[in-house]
Amino acid sequence: MTNPFGARFPRPSFSQRIPRPSASFDAPFSPLLNLWFVQPFLPLEGKSVRAETRHQLKQDAFSRVTIDAAERTADWSLEHRNTLIIGAIVVILVLAASIGGWYYLSMQDEKASLDLSKAVRTMDTQLRPAGTPEQPDFPTFTSAKERSEAARKQFQAIVDTYPHTRTADMAHYFLGVTAVNLSDNATAEKNFKDVASSGNKEVSSVAKLALASLYGQTNRPKDAIALYQQLINKPTASVSKVTAQLQLAELYQNTNAPLDAKKIYEQVKKDNPTNEAGQLATQKLTEMK
Repeated sequence: MTNPFGARFPRPSFSQRIPRPSASFDAPFSPLLNLWFVQPFLPLEGKSVRAETRHQLKQDAFSRVTIDAAERTADWSLEHRNTLIIGAIVVILVLAASIGGWYYLSMQDEKASLDLSKAVRTMDTQLRPAGTPEQPDFPTFTSAKERSEAARKQFQAIVDTYPHTRTADMAHYFLGVTAVNLSDNATAEKNFKDVASSGNKEVSSVAKLALASLYGQTNRPKDAIALYQQLINKPTASVSKVTAQLQLAELYQNTNAPLDAKKIYEQVKKDNPTNEAGQLATQKLTEMK
């Protein structure tokens, strides 16, 4: 049997119930005895009445518990109404701030992208021959150094103005590129490392590729090989596995490790039998014979 609050009580079997009175009792007392002992254990009507009574008690108890809980909840709600209102307002403000923050960063990133495209165009600007006059509507530069310095200023402005945007990460990468063009390898390495450690894995992989190339050009082959291996093991959409493989093979060729280079070219040829990477690997293998 289960009480209205969930506790279970043992229910005796019929044989464990109080025995009927014996026939030796005086007849005048038999009705009283039957009323006391027999009626509670009638197999049909009495049992049905008790079951119905217990069921009703359960329902009443459950109703009381439910009503009490509802009343306590209502009382608590009234008592803490101000707290609930403040909590709801806080939730609304947090959601509004999140949406507003996302919108603000989106707009900032859009502006930064426009500035980035201008800076990249500066890097691609043609050089005019010495003695050729500058045209106001068509900016040009007289040297690669002048062009790189102009582009570096533009990229730095993006990083400073839009520091929390994805475009700023890309501008930071291009700061490293302009530093390489200006032969400032220490600054280039720092910029590439900063971007490589950023949370943007696509730009990070591009920075690692550039950093590996820089290490290869500055007689640090071990550092370069380690980065290429990272990119091979964890390629991204920006830097594929085959791109890192071909760069590493070229590094091996340039550092007098032809057998290691040949091994990579053969693997690239095997994995890419029908595309340009496979054709390039085949060409390289032919040149190495």
